[in-house]
Amino acid sequence: MPRWKALPDELDPQVKEFASQLRRLVDRSGLSIAAVADRTGYSKTSWERYLNGRLLAPKGAIVALAEVTGTNPVHLTTMWELAERAWSRAEMRHDMTMEAIRISQARAALGEFGGDAGPGADGSSRAAGARGAGRGGGRTAATPSVIPPDGGPNGPAPRGPARHGRGAPGTAAPAAPAPAGRGGGRRKATMFVAGVAGALLVIAAAVLLMGLGGDGDGDGGGKTVAQSPAASPSTGSPDPLPAGVKCTGTDCTGQDPETMGCGGQYATTVSSAAVGTAKVEVRYSKTCGAAWARITQAAPGDTVRITSAGATQNGAVKIDKDAYTPMVAAADADAAKACATLATGTEGCTTTG
Repeated sequence: MPRWKALPDELDPQVKEFASQLRRLVDRSGLSIAAVADRTGYSKTSWERYLNGRLLAPKGAIVALAEVTGTNPVHLTTMWELAERAWSRAEMRHDMTMEAIRISQARAALGEFGGDAGPGADGSSRAAGARGAGRGGGRTAATPSVIPPDGGPNGPAPRGPARHGRGAPGTAAPAAPAPAGRGGGRRKATMFVAGVAGALLVIAAAVLLMGLGGDGDGDGGGKTVAQSPAASPSTGSPDPLPAGVKCTGTDCTGQDPETMGCGGQYATTVSSAAVGTAKVEVRYSKTCGAAWARITQAAPGDTVRITSAGATQNGAVKIDKDAYTPMVAAADADAAKACATLATGTEGCTTTG
């Protein structure tokens, strides 16, 4: 089964060549993606995206990879700059395409809801046509409405004093208001919202002025603004964890150091030992209060374990040349010991302080 998936066909050739170069560097180093993540300080998920062409690696990750693999950072940075330009061009083309799609959808939506998309073919306003249709009961804007001489049901209201309730005998009943069209509904809704917003602004201004009345000594007896008591510093609360770190102490036991954010810049090798041709290390994170074991230059079948305060976690080399164990809680850097057992039967451990 190949180690790498095929890069997406839609990738820019420059970006595809850069991702292939990163894969070659990782293959040449013999490191797994987890080991690359642990040594560079960038997460395993991020490296999987970089190496599979789903995301362009930042410059800092490229410099870190060059240090880990012993590559000239100048050459690798030059390739990154070319790939970054190609990636930016591709994003710009994608943004322009999406903008054109959104404009087309907006035009179509305006055409569906009332025909307010612009003037009609004859130069008249489509919006005016829609309002005319709403008032005239189906008549188009081009057809004038005729008011009968006697007023009719839609004619002008009869002259004379108006009365409440029923119309006066011998006079025509007041004309019923014509149903509002779509445009009238919009205007009423807009006026209602504007009125509510204005009322809220007036209320907010009144509350603000009342709260800032001052400490006047006159008859008005101005009120002072209530001040919230300053929060007293907590004396026994633990320091907050850095961004990305998800556990500390016993909560880290049995957890993957990479997944929980304890590796990278928060971890150091505190002790190591050679076991045959392999190297076993104790990796310790003071931030997480936890330790784990790592074996490198190993072979499939080799195993590694970490022990601290009676707790033990195990790891095994499968298809790569390295592996690491889950974490155990460790009060300090000298509290943990790492041991390795090779497939050949050779065993060895680090020494504790």
